[in-house]
Amino acid sequence: MQRSTESSNYAFQKIVVAVGLVLFAVKLLAWYLTRSVAIYSDALESIVNIISSLLSLYSLYLASQPKDANHPYGHGKVEFLSSAVEGILISLAGILIIIEAVQQLFLKTKIVQLDYGIILILFTALVNCLLGYGAIRRGRKTNSVALEATGRHLMTDTYSTIGIIVGLGLLYFTEIAWVDAATAIIFSGIILYTGFVIIRRSVSGIMDEADEKLIREVVDLLNEKRRPAWIDLHNLRIIKYGSKLHIDLHMTLPYYFTVLQAHDEIEEMDIIINAHFGDRVELFVHTDPCVDFSCLVCSLENCEVRRTMLEKKLSWNFENVLPNRKHRI
Repeated sequence: MQRSTESSNYAFQKIVVAVGLVLFAVKLLAWYLTRSVAIYSDALESIVNIISSLLSLYSLYLASQPKDANHPYGHGKVEFLSSAVEGILISLAGILIIIEAVQQLFLKTKIVQLDYGIILILFTALVNCLLGYGAIRRGRKTNSVALEATGRHLMTDTYSTIGIIVGLGLLYFTEIAWVDAATAIIFSGIILYTGFVIIRRSVSGIMDEADEKLIREVVDLLNEKRRPAWIDLHNLRIIKYGSKLHIDLHMTLPYYFTVLQAHDEIEEMDIIINAHFGDRVELFVHTDPCVDFSCLVCSLENCEVRRTMLEKKLSWNFENVLPNRKHRI
């Protein structure tokens, strides 16, 4: 089933690449007819779309490969690498558009057949919107980071194209020549910002930066479903490998639990997490024995070795599950 899902994601990405090539040709035609630098900027961004789609295609293929001796955690990290390259290419496209737009301000190239150009790029915006929406939905459904990123890139391209259409419409009715170049410069700024955001997120994934929102989601889930024997959780870490999540934590259990009892508690936690996140989680739990001060926060009833009564049941939160120490009051 998992293999079938990955294969269908790969097939969907191939459709994205094919459609991207067609839309690029349409935008080139629109630029050839009009000589509009704003349409040129849109066509230039389409080149980035095609390259990034090819990178995503390869990363989806590579990420779907099973673990091996050289990649014991799988190949999911490649999605972050391909995303970083995509961000660099987007930023480069933004810089090239600015250069072209500034030149256009001085050259004052005559723009012709603007109505045909607007119709053509409006068509590309509609197709990109539908394809981007489909990619985002499928990416979320199948937990594919690369596919969802592709969808968001296509939606960003749609928004920038719509903005360009607005600018060209203003040019069409006012016939003010510099509006074309100004529109291109404005949306090159948006493109540069998009590239920066993609690079920033990619570096975060490569560097295993803590995802506070995801950690809070995991902690809230375990806090809600916690069992009496789970005295505390600490040293919690979550690492992303593409669509896969590796959760590593320490759990304090009563010191007299047998290995089998400890295994049963971990198994229950694994069931809870995978019921919430699906089968994309690998859970690694290190068990710690309770100590004297653990009694003060332990809610396990009928404990025959309890030293002191429960004083306060601590709720787990982002602040107290990250440090590598047992909970105490």
